[in-house]
Amino acid sequence: MACLGCCKAMRPRYKRLVDDIFPVNPEDGLVKNNMDKLTFYALSSPEKLDRIGEYLASKLSRDVYRRRITLVKIAMDALDQLLVSCHDYSLNLFVESFLKMVQKLLECDELELQVLGTLSFVKYANIEEDTPSYHRRYDFFVSKFSAMCHSSEENEADRCKIRTAGLKGIQGVVRKTITDELQVNIWEPIHMDKIVPSLLYNMHDPSFPPVEVESPREEEHPAQVAETVFRDLICRASYNNLKPVLRPILLHMDNHSLWTPNTFVTRCFKIVMYSVQQQYAYVVIQALMSHLDKHTRSPPEIKAAIVEVLYESVLIAAGASVGPSVLDVFNTLVKHLRISLDNKNQDKAIRTQEKKFEEALINTIGQFANNLPDYQKIEIMMFVMAKFPQFALEEDYGVHMDAQLQTMLLKTLLKVATKYKTVNMSNAFPQEFLQPLLRMSLFEEAGMRIIVQEILHTLIDRHENSQKFKHVVVMKDISKAGITLEKVSRSDTLFIKKYGMQIYWYLCENVKLESNKVDNFEALFCTMALITAEMGCRDIVADLVRLALDMQNISSNNLSLPLTHKCAIHALVGGFMCLLAQICEIPALHQYSLEVLDQRKQKAEHLLPEFAFNRKNRPTSYPETEVIQSGWLFQQEQISDMLAKEEIDTGRLATPFTQKPFGVADMESSRSIISDINSIALDFDSPETSPHPGRRHEKEEVTVESLKKLLAADSLIGKEEEEKRRFEIIHTFQTAPFEEIVARSEAKSNLFHNKLNEILSMVTQGSESPGTLRRNGEQPPTVFDIQYPELYVY
Repeated sequence: MACLGCCKAMRPRYKRLVDDIFPVNPEDGLVKNNMDKLTFYALSSPEKLDRIGEYLASKLSRDVYRRRITLVKIAMDALDQLLVSCHDYSLNLFVESFLKMVQKLLECDELELQVLGTLSFVKYANIEEDTPSYHRRYDFFVSKFSAMCHSSEENEADRCKIRTAGLKGIQGVVRKTITDELQVNIWEPIHMDKIVPSLLYNMHDPSFPPVEVESPREEEHPAQVAETVFRDLICRASYNNLKPVLRPILLHMDNHSLWTPNTFVTRCFKIVMYSVQQQYAYVVIQALMSHLDKHTRSPPEIKAAIVEVLYESVLIAAGASVGPSVLDVFNTLVKHLRISLDNKNQDKAIRTQEKKFEEALINTIGQFANNLPDYQKIEIMMFVMAKFPQFALEEDYGVHMDAQLQTMLLKTLLKVATKYKTVNMSNAFPQEFLQPLLRMSLFEEAGMRIIVQEILHTLIDRHENSQKFKHVVVMKDISKAGITLEKVSRSDTLFIKKYGMQIYWYLCENVKLESNKVDNFEALFCTMALITAEMGCRDIVADLVRLALDMQNISSNNLSLPLTHKCAIHALVGGFMCLLAQICEIPALHQYSLEVLDQRKQKAEHLLPEFAFNRKNRPTSYPETEVIQSGWLFQQEQISDMLAKEEIDTGRLATPFTQKPFGVADMESSRSIISDINSIALDFDSPETSPHPGRRHEKEEVTVESLKKLLAADSLIGKEEEEKRRFEIIHTFQTAPFEEIVARSEAKSNLFHNKLNEILSMVTQGSESPGTLRRNGEQPPTVFDIQYPELYVY
């Protein structure tokens, strides 16, 4: 038998063919003709493939052990050619031998053999097999290739070579396993926790010099290859597989403190957002939001970096959904804003970082809102507004809340408002949004009131006129100011007629506040000018003139206001009247306004905008005595005659905005007048059925005299209240404008319908009365609850 083994002619044919591919001189390389014969034999006899693979594997193992590198290369070349040529069902057994040989090379200490084994594996990964495999595992290859990506060879060239090989090997494993559902699930966390950090490590390795994308390169740089593999991995991720990829990315940034500076993190997530399928972009957003929740106690610079990355990601995801639950996203961001504001750290450096974090949160909220449809932007503003505490009394509104949190929430509202494009006013200002916003315009802090006015400017202005009304000036010719005007639509006219009274009243109340500064008056002027430019028509001219005259009366009659405020109000009214007359095309009123302003210029310059809104003024610049002549003021009689000639109704000019409109005054009081049905408690206990003594501890003596006194007092009080109420109703119907009466009726009707719907809903749901509870408790027992005698139980 030994002689037979030594005799070549007696050996199996496949062994002879395998032996013939190796040359006498290893430097000559693979014998091509003999390799073709071996390939033809394998194709014609596919059942021999597994034996060919085993024999080649034994020869390769022997050559590896003896360090015959050239012969190892020849064997691997032959294996590669056989893999490419053979696609039969028996290829599976041959692949097992091939993978064992690749594993043998990767376990070797020789750098060249590791690279050779990796390249062979990559060629194998690119082959599409005709038959599936049920028993292959690639755990070793994932671990080995990941380890090669972290190579720390001293020679830079060798380090680049081995890391590049490891990266390409990872790419091969991913491509081979993703296309075959029967292979090992490469998306499992045990594999992703090795693959993703290896890619990020090479993308951020500071030991490599920076790579210029456009510069020619003789060989691929590991950072470049890692980024390519990273993009390929993200592109292939589906919805269920994206989270296992994102988790190790975030953990890698935490473990290696890469959030500050956040240049690399931002770059990585830009790659993710550009590579991921668009319909799954919100998964990345949700992962960042969840990670932000985990860093609630982290330093502010880290939280700010996460939010900035979130902001950049949302920019890329424009047009895609930012999440199935939009309010959850905004709720999380507002929650972190509040946590940051509650952190009253005395360290100035930390407080500065917290402010940067807060600004980043507000910018991110605005960018989120920019991706939403307009109707959802209004809902988001109402959602943010709901974060303000609701008080029963209007004068207590916002007093007990942290001023810094109020300011930040208002800035958030303003940021969202800048992303909204107003089409018609009724959609931009629903009653549920307009009323709280106007209430917030009366905050004690002057800076907060300016922000509220800026929110109004953003939503009212549709033609970018707000910059032209930023300062209080007298525009003698608006055609030179570049103001854009369009015909007022019917819907906007109906809106301002319905809600104009509330808006005007709050504007007047803002003028009265003694904490106003120059910026507050300029913001109020801008609001009035924008209302006129966007909704100014002849139907509301009388109301706008009435607003201006009422402000003038406030300045003239309010003794508590300082002289600087009075001068500013007079100047504001003068500039507004001149603007109103030109926008509404009333030449007589325009001429009259210019005459009044000319008289002020001659004798009372302190009532002009150029003087009153000059921030360089000193208190000594104003006159010592407050003297105002009738010629310096706008007279109601003259204006009424001018409007009458233009066929404008002037009946409402005589009624000033000195009292709250009905919709404002009774908004809170109506809640206390009408009792809540849920607060009604009925006592079903009776003396006969109650086993315990009665609840009344003290007996009151009830006599006929006491009853008479009680009835007399009640009737007297009732008559006085009824008479007072009747007088107020008559006065209202005699003096109030028609729109205010309509608003009063609508408010009462809405209140009645709300209570009626509440009662009906409770009736349909049923109440837990004793009778109902008794009926529910007397249901017949089921079969399983009946106790049968033992005689009948089997």
